[in-house]
Amino acid sequence: MKRFILHHSLCSARQMLVGLLSLFLFCACSDWFDVAPKTDLTAEKLYSTESGFESALTGIYLLMVSPDAYGGNMSFGLLDQLAQEYDYLPDGAVDKLAIYNYATTTSGGFQTKQKLAKSWIKLYNVIANCNNFLKWLDTKGTEVIRNEQTRDAYRGEALAIRAYCHFDLLRAWGPWNYGTDAAAPEIKCIPYRTITNKEKLPLLPAKEVAARILQDLTTAKSLLSFEKTLRLDESERRFRLNYHAVNALMARVYCYLNDAPKAIACAQDVIEHCGLTLSSSNQDDPILYTECIAALNMYHMSDNTSSSWADGDKFTTQYCMRQEHFNTYFEVSGTRREDMRTKSAAFYEHSATKTLLSRKYNTNPHEAVPLIRLPEMYYILCEMSSNMQQSAQYLNFVRNKRGYSKSLNVQFTNDAGRLEALNKEFRKEFYAEGQYWFFLKRHGITQLPYATDVVLSKERFVFPLPDAEKEYGWTEISNQ
Repeated sequence: MKRFILHHSLCSARQMLVGLLSLFLFCACSDWFDVAPKTDLTAEKLYSTESGFESALTGIYLLMVSPDAYGGNMSFGLLDQLAQEYDYLPDGAVDKLAIYNYATTTSGGFQTKQKLAKSWIKLYNVIANCNNFLKWLDTKGTEVIRNEQTRDAYRGEALAIRAYCHFDLLRAWGPWNYGTDAAAPEIKCIPYRTITNKEKLPLLPAKEVAARILQDLTTAKSLLSFEKTLRLDESERRFRLNYHAVNALMARVYCYLNDAPKAIACAQDVIEHCGLTLSSSNQDDPILYTECIAALNMYHMSDNTSSSWADGDKFTTQYCMRQEHFNTYFEVSGTRREDMRTKSAAFYEHSATKTLLSRKYNTNPHEAVPLIRLPEMYYILCEMSSNMQQSAQYLNFVRNKRGYSKSLNVQFTNDAGRLEALNKEFRKEFYAEGQYWFFLKRHGITQLPYATDVVLSKERFVFPLPDAEKEYGWTEISNQ
């Protein structure tokens, strides 16, 4: 087991470089399925050794942390801009409503249409690489990788990555208000790709996409079951989609589907067995890596995110908030800040301009971009519990760890009160992590108390398919 964990560490520069070999399989081509014969030969050589398989899988994780995926637009970038979390942006755009222009290609400003198209392509590029990896694992895995547990782990991770990306495509391009809109599950939205060729696939109803995601995750969970007793606080497996991460992702999906019993079971299992606990301090760890069930490693993060998050001369042209916006967003009253998520360990404060900048990506010694963190499991228990008193206890447990005294514990007696309380905590906890936009969309929340000049809508929550996909892509648009 120790050997396996060491082999999978993303902290090694050697692996980062070797892993780039796998990116050539698809990224070097004119489109994300155009694999030339010479590339097949390169792939055959790559997959002729166990280290080649390992490098290929590392390469897939590297794809995930690109700026068009979870190293930008699908985390702290576009999604959080859409949720109006920032007042100042690296690209200098200032018109808050212009970001919802999904129809027009622009040369400046938010360039939302282009960013959405790039994120769609990048996520399907990751999926394509997973499918190619699985194909070679079927073809040569038994011959090349003699250890069955290692083969199972590779397959489980690839299936989990495929499911993770499809789920975010579903949440982004799929229907809004899934939990209460009876028509939402039947709306056709994205294809689910499990093949490596250029065959056109139909847009599937949201409920069928979700079913296929859960099918991949169920298989991945079984394959990774040898990690049931793994303690993530003692393991670098946090930089991979490990057993507990798969379980946590299943909790997230079941919550999306409003399947309370299964969401609760998965979330409780994670809390009880992953080995992580909620932290009461974010000193030198504002991203709370100690609570990451799964994260991506961004090599040279400070260099790669300096235009977005570094403090200094560009302070007001990065992802900053004005003081009054910050106070409303985080419920700060005057100088009183019980919540550790609002203190100096969490934010740089520029007193002259009265602006604040999160430290999550510039005080980040592990260079971690979180995919799933532990507090989400408590929020799922809060949302899914049928007992309002118990539901409040889950929410207050996180609040107390964050610094709120028990005298400030929240109480609610109905679903509306619970959603209001959960909404406030969710946005504070996952600021600059890309999750809040999906929370707003799933619950059909259109009013933002911290940005009252913006009203969201179904049209703004549901992204249109990219033009390229409609014109010459790999989807049967007629089935929409």
